[in-house]
Amino acid sequence: MGKKQVATTKAPGAIGPYSQAIVTGSWVYTSGQLGLNPETGELAEGVQEQARQSLSNVKAILEEAGATLEQVVKTTVFLKDMNDFTAVNEVYSTFFTEPYPARSAVEVARLPKDGLVEIEVVARKK
Repeated sequence: MGKKQVATTKAPGAIGPYSQAIVTGSWVYTSGQLGLNPETGELAEGVQEQARQSLSNVKAILEEAGATLEQVVKTTVFLKDMNDFTAVNEVYSTFFTEPYPARSAVEVARLPKDGLVEIEVVARKK
């Protein structure tokens, strides 16, 4: 089974040697998305706005791959500060509905560009 690179200008371009996402078979694997505005390359202000922008970027990448947020089966949320867990959950719950994807959330020492949150997903296309 081969793999196909996904790229869209509706989400920030990769800032290293990686793809925005890879499709293999019916599976879509996104790279972690920071809360970067794809037009300006700047981080959104505050953790909730960064989470909102991160998930908007994920949504754009999934759409380019032919998938939707409803098809996400697993997410991983990387937080600079676990104290932001509740604030990120408030935003997260506006993007996903029940049954919610499986999820891991971890606090990390540092994120690229000193971001506050980064989110990656795995989705299965129909």
